Amino acid sequence: MSIVALSELLGASVRDASGTVRGRVREVAVAPEDHPTRVAYLIVRTPDGERMLPAGDVKSCGATVRAETDGRHWEPYTPSDGVLLLKRDLLDQQIIDVHGRKVVRVNDVELDSTPINSHLLLNVLSVDVGARGAIRRLAKSLVPAFTLRALLEKIPPRVIPWHFMDLLETDPARRVKLKIAYEGLSKLHPADIANIVEDLPAAERESVFETIDEEVAAEALEELDPKVQVSIVESLDSDRAADIVEEMDPDAAADLLGDLDKDRSGQILREMEPDERREITQLLEFGEHTAAGRMTTEFIAVPETAVVDDAIDALKTFEGSREALATIYLTGAGHKLTGVVPLVKIAISSPAAQLSDLSEPYVACAPDTPQDEVAALFDKYNLLTLAVVDEHGRLSGIITADDVITMLRHR
Repeated sequence: MSIVALSELLGASVRDASGTVRGRVREVAVAPEDHPTRVAYLIVRTPDGERMLPAGDVKSCGATVRAETDGRHWEPYTPSDGVLLLKRDLLDQQIIDVHGRKVVRVNDVELDSTPINSHLLLNVLSVDVGARGAIRRLAKSLVPAFTLRALLEKIPPRVIPWHFMDLLETDPARRVKLKIAYEGLSKLHPADIANIVEDLPAAERESVFETIDEEVAAEALEELDPKVQVSIVESLDSDRAADIVEEMDPDAAADLLGDLDKDRSGQILREMEPDERREITQLLEFGEHTAAGRMTTEFIAVPETAVVDDAIDALKTFEGSREALATIYLTGAGHKLTGVVPLVKIAISSPAAQLSDLSEPYVACAPDTPQDEVAALFDKYNLLTLAVVDEHGRLSGIITADDVITMLRHR
């Protein structure tokens, strides 16, 4: 195996089987639907127009490309969908380095050149995002080849294997046709995705949130600055935005929709499922900087007569955030709050133990409690969650510690 850089191939003279120079390489094409890495053909600029040299007819490549067929028989190049052109679609483009958890710029592309019988097998191996690729391109026409090679050997490589990176394609049609997946990105922590997204231009942000799984997108969106959240959601179609907002914690979703203009938030709400729409609409009625404006309506509440086994069953079916799992709430007649049981007690108690016997004194606040007082309660009592109860003592929602952290960070 030997490695050839895309920048070396571009502009290289092309000789056919007779040794005649037929033109120069303008592009290198990959057809991902046929093979995700295999070079399908070279686009050669000739006096008779652009021609396609099949990769299977390439005998050697470098400063000069030699073919084993007659150049007069190469087919004219015709642009087609679903083809990745390495110069056009990769060079100088931004990509997500899922290993480095950041956005980087492609300076060059490395191809694996493997001899097979009488021709070469060319595959995209990696992208160069370091100084070596940049210098190779800048100095190509200015420095003699042997001097450039000696210089490049002293520069440590910085490459990303092709299967470790995600291309950011801003054209939705091409993004679908090229089938460049965001699997690696989706496996990152939502906070890392948020950091990456914040470094991207607006069009690429939209590309990310149109492509990754709704649940992952929702978690990442919650980690972003409110202004960036609004910018992303405004750029998405209403149905896609609704799919993502439905997966957000209700309090975070309400805060986001509250920052949008009424027409836009109304469009998104109409696309949402009835239960989620009703829940978020109720939260939108409260002041953003109050306890009710910060609370989530996703929590675990069981009757005060329940046992540990009942709490475990409720935990198994709970679809809210992990932070809300920290406390099990006990309610009596009329859904009035009567006690709280920390999750750790559930874990260490027998299945038949009465939850009321495990209950601890609880702290609660009214819906109109200012958010500064909410933060003070968390600090004073070292809370993981805080119950919000109405004037009748009924449990309306809870505030989680991560909500308070987010609130303090954005003050």
